[in-house]
Parts: sequence; C-alpha cells; structure tokens
Amino acid sequence: MDAPQPKPAESEAGQEAPPADAVASNASQLLEDAEAALGSIDSQNQPASSPSNASQAKPSSAAPFQLQDLVGTEGPPEKCSIDLLRDVDLDLKIELGRTQMLLEDVLQLRRGSVVTLDKLAGDPVDLFVNGRLVARGEILVLNDNFCVRVAELVGSDAVVE
Repeated sequence: MDAPQPKPAESEAGQEAPPADAVASNASQLLEDAEAALGSIDSQNQPASSPSNASQAKPSSAAPFQLQDLVGTEGPPEKCSIDLLRDVDLDLKIELGRTQMLLEDVLQLRRGSVVTLDKLAGDPVDLFVNGRLVARGEILVLNDNFCVRVAELVGSDAVVE
C-alpha cells in the first residue's frame, strides 16, 4: 500500500508555498548579495597602503567637530528692561483660611451664615500669584478699605495644591 503523498503547504491566501529547497536557495542568494555589498563598502573605506588595517581606516574627508562658544548678544537697553513685564496680567489671590464642608452644609448656607476657617484672627494670610504661594501678610484697614501688608516673602520651592 502506497503512503499518501504530502500535499504542498498552502499560504493564507490559498496559494501553494514554494518548496523548501527553493526558499533555501533564495536565502543563500540574498546572503551572498549582502556579503558582496558589505565587502564593497569595506574596500572603499580601506586605505590602499595597508589593506590589513580596515578596522582603523577613516574616511579622508572626516574632520573633528568643533563647537562654537555660545555667547549671548545684548540687545538694546530699552528691550532688556523690566518695562517689558509691566503689562503682564497676573492672578493675585489672598487666602484668609480654608475649611472642608459637606455638600449638605454648603446647600444650607444663607445670608449671615458663619463659616469657621482653619486660622485664628491675627494669623498671617497667604498671597498667591497664579496659584503659587509668594508671600504672607497681615490684614489692615486703611481708609475704610481692607488691605494686606506683606510681612514675609516665601521661597520659590513652596507650591500649594
């Protein structure tokens, strides 16, 4: 009884795959082509006087890269002054204190309700510029207006959530 002949492998597209020996010959041809291309590149970079020093060969047009000094040029004095910042709008907030409340308690607030804060009367208030704590000060009344006298500047490391 004859053994059944294996069917040629089919690809996903339904076409027959090439035989294994054809794939091997194509792979060996590609490998030979790649080795020939690498050999031609090596022969171009190799100096004519010493063919054994191919690893030390450098292209003749190569030159070391030189960095230029980075020196800023000063612009006209009128462009370098603080006057450029005079028209910049900043958001300034003064925080008397904080508290946490339930939504139920917030909904019950009416005119005249009292909200207790986490600071005592006379404690310094916080001054925020664009959300960043920059200073602390004390509340004053001047000509019937509230104002803040800056008592302490806070370092740039202080960030408040």
